[in-house]
Amino acid sequence: MAGLSFEPAITDTRSQELVARAQRGDVNALGQLYDQHQAAIFRYLWLRLDDRAMAEDLTGEVFLRMMKALAHYRAQAAPFRAWLYRIARNLLVDHWRKGGPRAALPLTAAEDQPAAAADPVALVDRRLSLAQLRQALERLDEAQREVVTLRFLAGLSLQETAAALEKTEAAIKALQHRGLAALRQALADRGESL
Repeated sequence: MAGLSFEPAITDTRSQELVARAQRGDVNALGQLYDQHQAAIFRYLWLRLDDRAMAEDLTGEVFLRMMKALAHYRAQAAPFRAWLYRIARNLLVDHWRKGGPRAALPLTAAEDQPAAAADPVALVDRRLSLAQLRQALERLDEAQREVVTLRFLAGLSLQETAAALEKTEAAIKALQHRGLAALRQALADRGESL
């Protein structure tokens, strides 16, 4: 889809070095981890909630929980980025269980992000694409939508997605395959292609 950008990969080695420093009490390393991951975590939460203020609150809570649990984090259990998304996802589940409003993956928030180019045609194309994608994603079941969101909108690897969702890579592959097939069908029903 035109206009959609994916999250740049943050090298796992770089994150692991920062995590090790942060675990030793290096406040600058904590700040760098926050700087590297805050925007992506916020965007993930905002897309899921369609409520900027709540996404900001939960983003702050993700990093508070990260700081509290950082001493117990082990890279062997999950890549750092996947671990952060797991915290974010668990916060979303807690929020929804407490009766917070639940959106089925609205992408309206992404429309307000600055366009890479100020070209009005590109901006209109991007907004149409986001609206069409949002409608198609709403037709997926929750598990498929979560996998597609993490893999393709948040840019997590297969391994990171499996770790974030606490599923096997085979389960993620199956959900991704079914989700993409359902997404293709939803777009085909609208006369579009994936």
